[in-house]
Amino acid sequence: MIFSSPLFIALFLPSVLAVYYLTPRSLKNLVLFLASLFFYGWGEPVYVSLMLFSTVVDYTHGILVDKYRGTPRARVFLWSSVLINLGLLGIFKYSGFLAASINGLLGLHLPVPQLALPIGISFYTFQTMSYTIDVYRGQAPVQRNIISFGAYVALFPQLIAGPIVRYIDVAAQLDDRTCSADGLGAGASRFVCGLSKKVLLANTFGGIWESLSGGPLSLAGSWLGILCYALQIYYDFSGYSDMAIGLGRMLGFDFPENFNYPYISRSVTEFWRRWHISLGTWFREYVYIPLGGNRRGPARQIVNLLVVWLCTGIWHGAGWNFLLWGLYYFCFLVLEKRFLLRHLQRSRVLSHLYTLAVVCFGWVLFAFEDMTAAWAYMGAMAGIGVPAVTGSALYYAATLCPLLLAAAVGSTPLPCRLYQKAVRKDTPAAALLAGALLLAGFAASTAYLVAGTYNPFLYFRF
Repeated sequence: MIFSSPLFIALFLPSVLAVYYLTPRSLKNLVLFLASLFFYGWGEPVYVSLMLFSTVVDYTHGILVDKYRGTPRARVFLWSSVLINLGLLGIFKYSGFLAASINGLLGLHLPVPQLALPIGISFYTFQTMSYTIDVYRGQAPVQRNIISFGAYVALFPQLIAGPIVRYIDVAAQLDDRTCSADGLGAGASRFVCGLSKKVLLANTFGGIWESLSGGPLSLAGSWLGILCYALQIYYDFSGYSDMAIGLGRMLGFDFPENFNYPYISRSVTEFWRRWHISLGTWFREYVYIPLGGNRRGPARQIVNLLVVWLCTGIWHGAGWNFLLWGLYYFCFLVLEKRFLLRHLQRSRVLSHLYTLAVVCFGWVLFAFEDMTAAWAYMGAMAGIGVPAVTGSALYYAATLCPLLLAAAVGSTPLPCRLYQKAVRKDTPAAALLAGALLLAGFAASTAYLVAGTYNPFLYFRF
């Protein structure tokens, strides 16, 4: 079940909210836990047991780490939790890729596991690990109520695609949160904004990307296609994050922001401070800083960055393209930290164009698991061996120009500022305008969904 589906919008969400708001505070976590298990089990009935196993593992390990705090046993239980979690992730996400890669490189014939990827395993595994690590560090209170801990792990608003919510961010809210009409209204507004971004924009650009990337390549068409993909993945993932944050608000939770207008960045370094913020924060807190960060000299910092970006790449998927994608960004980040950043500060326009170009070439690696196809597409973007333009590229450029401009402006802070300025006027006209915009977005989105239009979800595979 995904958020952008009639089943979720018309049946699951209203039913859960009705029961949740009518339930006494002492039982809300139980309702949330059961609803989340049902939500996950709808699409992954077999792998509910895997998520429950992870829940029990980290719940018990957190208690054991707290019990033996200050002794060598605490560290043993910490590493036990980490290894079990990473082991599960490795088996279900990477074992097939690893076996196939060994066979290809060494000419062996190892059996290749054909395991279905549990939805959201990368997200909830990182969450459960962060709990045990933070308890060991003394940064998070130990949770002794397994229902409350289960509600945290299985929390359906951010279960399958984040944001990655660290336990310390919601520990207090699990025990005491406020569910109000204001929160419900604010959360519903955020949810509708995210739904509109996902259905009206991401899905539209996704269909165009599939058409342009699968047809005859040209210089203009390849750039138009990757721009559509860049807008698709932004509106898909940021829209989903908006929906998750809105749902959390409806239930009384305040989840961290996951995007901060990444396409206005003037360097790759800035881009990764603004894109998928919760993942970057996780790797910084649990990998980069423990390895020494930038405190042990430039050479060690480069090694630490390499480890982080190899992990970031492979976290996104079991494929050589994701490893190369991580290495690609590692190279640019090192270049910027060593000498490029000071040059980028000289021109706002050139630095912005440089960043967009780097990101667009990076999206090619991300989009194509077939590396031959990726190199061919990059060659087309460079104008190698392809015509300057094709008929399909001209058609899409002519028909898409207004939508592309609107989506590009929508990826900047300008629309949000104008909306907030209108709402702050606190007049009936402003309230009417805000309500009309949300209603129009919701009506258009549900109409598209009911019609059964193209509705992929890119981050399902992670």
